[in-house]
Amino acid sequence: MQIFFPKEEAQEIRATILPEVAKKLVDLGIQVSVESGLGDKVFVSDDLYSTAGATICHDRAGGFKSADVVCKINKPTSDEIQLLTKDSIYISFLDPFNEKQIVTELASAGVSSISMELVPRITRAQKMDALSSQANLAGYAAVIEASRTLSKSFPMMMTAAGTISPARVFIVGVGVAGLQAIATAKRLGARVEAFDTRPVVEEQVRSLGAKFVKIDIGETEETDQGYAKELSDDQIKMQQEGMKKICSQSDVIITTAQVFGRPAPRIISQDMVEAMQPGSVVVDMAVSTGGNVEGSKNDEYVFHNGVTIIGMSNLPGEVAKDASQVFGSNIFNMIEEFWDSEKKSINFDLEDEILKGCVITHQGSIVNESVK
Repeated sequence: MQIFFPKEEAQEIRATILPEVAKKLVDLGIQVSVESGLGDKVFVSDDLYSTAGATICHDRAGGFKSADVVCKINKPTSDEIQLLTKDSIYISFLDPFNEKQIVTELASAGVSSISMELVPRITRAQKMDALSSQANLAGYAAVIEASRTLSKSFPMMMTAAGTISPARVFIVGVGVAGLQAIATAKRLGARVEAFDTRPVVEEQVRSLGAKFVKIDIGETEETDQGYAKELSDDQIKMQQEGMKKICSQSDVIITTAQVFGRPAPRIISQDMVEAMQPGSVVVDMAVSTGGNVEGSKNDEYVFHNGVTIIGMSNLPGEVAKDASQVFGSNIFNMIEEFWDSEKKSINFDLEDEILKGCVITHQGSIVNESVK
């Protein structure tokens, strides 16, 4: 069996796999082919992939056509789908609820596709959970970017000229990204507060040394995967009213709230931004799915009333080498879990609870119930 790892789009810094993970695949008995230049942006040369046992491919189209499995970070283009052979397997983030055309084209091409966003959150699948591994690094990168942009220091400092107060950081949404953002801001010495619609996360927030903000917005729920369920319009208004005072006192706000398969909820309104002190910073981690912050723009810095609103769609790319390492490990763990060493192929059992959750198309049809 041959796996092909093509380069990503020009704006993507991450690589799908690094040499140490490629070697693990080779050791399973798999032929690994990587497109020349795959690791250039993370300073990994073709020679290192060759040393790991991978073949360097200089013909991108040929790599797609000859592969039994193709792995990327980002969704494929229509042209790439046309290059895939029937009954091959394609693995990447697919955004299947929003990319209906891509899903349809994969099914029409007879390609079996796996969406890494839909790996179920069960104990057995934790090692394959690329959404969490990337969100973890994104939470870290968001705080680092905020600290770089903010016009004051994060920690309290005692100086001969007087005491410098710590920066006040407010984290909205305490999932994987939010928890890492809290931990990073605390390590940098900030005073951290956090809010989430799920009261069950209060203990996690407090364990990291942050204060959990309680706002009564009525009954809230979470999905069986542990994500927050979408709020009603009235609940969002109640949440905004409760957060307004905290926002006005915060030097940094980081929003992480996303509802899978739907536009991100609008949490921070323009008047909440205007209530902040000039020089403050807002990082909208949900900017690529519509944004939590009114006025945020994809991959832009917006300056409003003295406040910097940061919208970066690829925060894991700010720590690209680590992001590449963990994503490649997620891919390896997925393949190893279903690898049949005797048949030298992937055992594609759609009754398995992991594959049942993340396989989108198979044998010419859309097979995922949620996507259907």
